[in-house]
Amino acid sequence: MNANQGSTSGDSLPAGLIGGVERRTVRLQASSPRWPADFAAQARVIRAALGAAARRIEHIGSTSVPGLAAKPIIDLLLVVEDSSEETSYLPALEQAGYQLRVREPEANEHRMFRTPDLSVHVHVYSTGSAEIDRYLVFRDRLRRNANDRRRYEAAKRALAARDWPDMNAYAAAKSEVVESIIEAGFRDLARDC
Repeated sequence: MNANQGSTSGDSLPAGLIGGVERRTVRLQASSPRWPADFAAQARVIRAALGAAARRIEHIGSTSVPGLAAKPIIDLLLVVEDSSEETSYLPALEQAGYQLRVREPEANEHRMFRTPDLSVHVHVYSTGSAEIDRYLVFRDRLRRNANDRRRYEAAKRALAARDWPDMNAYAAAKSEVVESIIEAGFRDLARDC
């Protein structure tokens, strides 16, 4: 496997999208009662592959919110001690069948792996990363707040009807509504303290 395929054996480790831009259609589907079980199955695979190196595994993204339409992609948040130390988790995740797709040293050392069938995304962050709280606050706010859930789904449906050069452009177009929901979630936390 060469560096462009995500192996740590090459001298030059690419940053950004591993394998380049991919054009894909955004297709949303109704919430599925299978998604929590699909998450649990993937979490077991990751836990078996990484053992104690997997500090935390959480179901995130739209499939983690009951009643919310979503792309049928299970998103997982994997917390490791230091996501920049790829040797502590990358070989084991590759052995378990996940492929490195994103390496973002400048973005809190974010890494993203996916399954070959593109149905699972594993977002890796270091213990203590602020992004962990942001993902969880977003998820929890959508689980608790029907108005934000409806607003987010409406935005996703409107954006899914458009043609996108890649999935990152679709994700970026959602950023305004996502940020407003995260801000509301953090306000809830501050009020509850």
